[in-house]
Amino acid sequence: SQANFEEDSQKQPAVGRWKTLMPSKGSREESETGCQDAGGADETQSTEQLNVSRLRSSSVEIREKGSEFLKEELHKAQKELKLKDKECERLSKVREQLEQELEELTASLFEEAHKMVREANTKQAASEKQLREARGKIDMLQAEVTALKTLVITSTPSSPNRELHPQLQSPSKAVFRKGHGRNKSTSSAMVSAASQNVTPEPVSHECKEVDSILFAEFQAWKESPTLDKSCSFLDRIYREDVGPCLDFTKQELSELVRVAVEQNTLTIEPVASQTLPVVKVSAEECGGPKKCALSGLPRTCKHRIMLGDSGNYYYISPSCRARITAVCNFFTYIRYIQQGLVRQDVELMYWEVMRLRREMSLAKLGFYPSEM
Repeated sequence: SQANFEEDSQKQPAVGRWKTLMPSKGSREESETGCQDAGGADETQSTEQLNVSRLRSSSVEIREKGSEFLKEELHKAQKELKLKDKECERLSKVREQLEQELEELTASLFEEAHKMVREANTKQAASEKQLREARGKIDMLQAEVTALKTLVITSTPSSPNRELHPQLQSPSKAVFRKGHGRNKSTSSAMVSAASQNVTPEPVSHECKEVDSILFAEFQAWKESPTLDKSCSFLDRIYREDVGPCLDFTKQELSELVRVAVEQNTLTIEPVASQTLPVVKVSAEECGGPKKCALSGLPRTCKHRIMLGDSGNYYYISPSCRARITAVCNFFTYIRYIQQGLVRQDVELMYWEVMRLRREMSLAKLGFYPSEM
């Protein structure tokens, strides 16, 4: 092929391949101008290409950085989602546990409530049974009281029934036993008269009128009965009746008698033909069958007293016995009122108290039944 080309070149002249060795001035300027234009265009084109390449590289770099940032954010978000999922699972377990505990607590509360209701019903049934038994006992006691009422209706402190009270009989008729019989600071007739709601025997041809002050004091005491002598009702009776009635010549022994009466520890018993020996106290203090230990006067003493469980006996005259018995009757009656054993109208109880006060007044003035 190269040979063919050489032959062609030799046969045909090359047209347009001649170059001017020495170009003219005009052609030189044109060539220079063209070269400058071509160089400026190339420089502009290269600058633009450079700028484009820089833009492309920066955009690629931005994409890469943005992609990396997004990947990191995505990774963080995934971690946070995992943590939140774990927290949700934990909270769900806690909620389920709380719901289970709440159900168990509710069940236990219901069970405890049912148990308490059952126990309350059992206690109520037992209480009702006890109440029925107590009412039965009360009815039985009331029947016994009614039966005893027929026996003691004729016996009063002022005129006791000697058949019901053998200690009041003469020593020749009474059977004396070794030891002594207690009646706990009371003449036995007062017990039945107070507990059986026996209406006091009216005094013949006697008019009565309620004292408003005394009745008001008694009503106030009856609302809350007490043996405390600081209340106005008992304070008046202590000053006007009990104190003077138990004020004997022997002051020390009188005080002991008063304390024994208040504490319900005084014993009165008749003197037998052969009395027990007196110990621990001199004969001067105890008196004797012919001398009263409280008044110190020579009197025939048919009864003797013992204070508590001391074992010491003191001989007392009939007048002193009447005074002590009157006070004992009063204290016995107000004790029965305090214990709720006297079921009478307030006015009837008031008049019984007034009658007992009159007995104390008469006794402290020296009046007493001949049977004493």
